[in-house]
Amino acid sequence: MLSVAVIVKNEEGNLPRMLESISWADEIIILDTGSDDNTKQIAKEAGCKVYESEWLGFGKCKQLAVNYCSHEWILSLDADEVVTPQLKTKIQQIIQSDSEYAGYRIKRKSFYLNKMINHCGWNHDYTLRLFHKDKGHFNSKLVHESIQIDGKIGYIHDHLLHYTYPNIDSHISKMVLYSGLGSASLFTKKKKTTLLGACFKSNWKFWKMYLFQLGFLDGKVGFILSYNSAMGVFWKYAKLWELNRK
Repeated sequence: MLSVAVIVKNEEGNLPRMLESISWADEIIILDTGSDDNTKQIAKEAGCKVYESEWLGFGKCKQLAVNYCSHEWILSLDADEVVTPQLKTKIQQIIQSDSEYAGYRIKRKSFYLNKMINHCGWNHDYTLRLFHKDKGHFNSKLVHESIQIDGKIGYIHDHLLHYTYPNIDSHISKMVLYSGLGSASLFTKKKKTTLLGACFKSNWKFWKMYLFQLGFLDGKVGFILSYNSAMGVFWKYAKLWELNRK
């Protein structure tokens, strides 16, 4: 049987679409980390089991959601993701079989400003989301968390859709959050940088995505995605420089 684990905060715009795509799951666990919109009400009306927690960082919160799950297979999702019918069928086949794999990486196709991105490095996105509860757990990272698997990992080529950043403001807001968490994580590891180093890393991020990963083939949206992503890198290392300066 399958439990779906999701952490949320103010996701009333995304949650109905995601919940509709996983209505077939045996159990849906929603861990709310401080919503002040209708997120919790939407989840409860959909029959989800809703829990609340203070913000502990992505890794710890996602593991807490997993801890509330009661079934052996876990599908970890974000509120802005959608399980396609083909992926649903594949997951059901896996959990009903005697699988040799402890976890699975799922092919994810992402949208940016409501356009599907086919390049910018996003086209090689296989994210580990399906795993056996007894053989996988999230690490404790504040950001860029990952699932640690004790066993073999398989691949699913049916798509998980990711409706990320419908507008530029949403991307900037997320980059402000991520750059702060990222710089704090680097600071605790005693990492240092210079403003020149921050500029270099930012410029490399842009040219890597836009030129070497063919982001220019995604048109104007590809340029905006590459540029904004580069700015997020600059903010992270500029904030690290600021932390060390203090």
